[in-house]
Amino acid sequence: MAKAPPKRFAGGGQWEAMHGDMTGYFEVRITSKTPNGKWHYRLFCLLDYDAAEKAAPLLVVIDGAAKRYQTTMSDVRYAGVRKFGEEYRRRNPRSLVTAEDIREALDGI
Repeated sequence: MAKAPPKRFAGGGQWEAMHGDMTGYFEVRITSKTPNGKWHYRLFCLLDYDAAEKAAPLLVVIDGAAKRYQTTMSDVRYAGVRKFGEEYRRRNPRSLVTAEDIREALDGI
């Protein structure tokens, strides 16, 4: 992804543009074998070209999910992702996590 803009990145099935009600979102896909069988892990992302005070577009992780291999996620789950995305877009300047926020959160573990 570092060599091509995400909208044109050929992700080999690991970076996919979503469709239908999820148009505008992108999905990072990883499949993994675990002792409990095969699982799909997903990160739901937006490309933000409208963030105030940012010179470059942002790749924003909105939510994540896991599901068993060859199963589907419910429409309710996707609606939750869209709700988080709408909440994110309502604020500009955006609510963003900084490296300092992460350090502070990890210090508490």
